[in-house]
Amino acid sequence: MPVLLLLVGLAALTTALYLAFAPPSRPTFAAAAIGGPFELVSQDGNTVTDRDFLGAPHLVFFGFTHCPDVCPTKLFEISEVFRALGEPGQVVKALFITVDPERDTPEALKAYVASFDSRIVGLTGGREAVDKAIRSYRAYAKKVPLKDGDYTMEHTALVYLMDKGGRFVGSFNLERPPEQAAQELLRQL
Repeated sequence: MPVLLLLVGLAALTTALYLAFAPPSRPTFAAAAIGGPFELVSQDGNTVTDRDFLGAPHLVFFGFTHCPDVCPTKLFEISEVFRALGEPGQVVKALFITVDPERDTPEALKAYVASFDSRIVGLTGGREAVDKAIRSYRAYAKKVPLKDGDYTMEHTALVYLMDKGGRFVGSFNLERPPEQAAQELLRQL
């Protein structure tokens, strides 16, 4: 009986010591899979893929040319950040991926993005290719009918920051002075 008590005591002591001195366990979280391969058509009519934008950080924004307020505002804010980047930031691009490929042809995108910084690249494609890009970025887009038979698009207004390897860094905050936002982009170079 004393030997049994000694063994139980040693087991309890060993467990207590392990719990007291073992490194704390940390939960592991999988990184969000945002972004991924796509093949779309640029505003110049050229086929482009996600690989064409590797090597420099880039922004990704989903929108459409008939958007009355969010899209032109975001693209203007991105243009202001690009102006604040200076010479080192000339390699940074922003991808404006349409959620309305039925109306946003390469020609329509070219005319639209011409009002903003030249580093903003308009991208479109067939409905299936655009939907694949929307899904890979976990974005949202939905056609909403209007009374007159026309329609508008609801869509994600998030600007995605991707690193030079094409990996998602986080949402890009445009609600700050352009110079501060530009510094975040420059840190990704």
